[in-house]
Amino acid sequence: MVLHTLAAFQAVPRITQCLLVVAPGDRFLSLDHPDVVLARCGGTTRAASVFNGLQALLAHGADVNDWVLVHDAARCLVTPGQINALIDACQNDAVGGLLALKLPDTLKTEADGRVAATIDRSDKWLAQTPQMFRLGALQAALAAQADSGFTGVTDEASAMELAGLRPLLVASSAQNFKVTYPEDFALAEAILDSRP
Repeated sequence: MVLHTLAAFQAVPRITQCLLVVAPGDRFLSLDHPDVVLARCGGTTRAASVFNGLQALLAHGADVNDWVLVHDAARCLVTPGQINALIDACQNDAVGGLLALKLPDTLKTEADGRVAATIDRSDKWLAQTPQMFRLGALQAALAAQADSGFTGVTDEASAMELAGLRPLLVASSAQNFKVTYPEDFALAEAILDSRP
């Protein structure tokens, strides 16, 4: 999954460097690629891993004004076209944004195992990755939540929201789903096999 993800990012020429964050003790993955830096600085949460990864980017010469795209390797079906669409939409935006999918299904709330209500879905989106923000702004947004253990930070956009900013939603595809459940592997494989 990681290699499929890296291949999509490496197919976007305007991305100058990829930094892959893994747990400090992770010895499963080793890469020998000049455009990929392996940073063994992952934290106990996604937010902590991203925060540590931003520090590693700065240590490797990135600037606080550089754009950074944060992506979850479990979304191994992302395409160069989707990455480019996000960059195109966000590169002149004051905040940045994220790939997202308009919620297609009816949304229910639950109480005691039964439907409690149907929620209006007209303004609901499913957040995806990559998510693109200025490195310094994202680092500051995460730093503001570090003392709480990043409580309430479920993705980079939520950290930016907690900082009072409103990230841009960039329409994506249902094929950019997160491989989460066992049956997702077969679906991901079928999608990958269908691509040229």
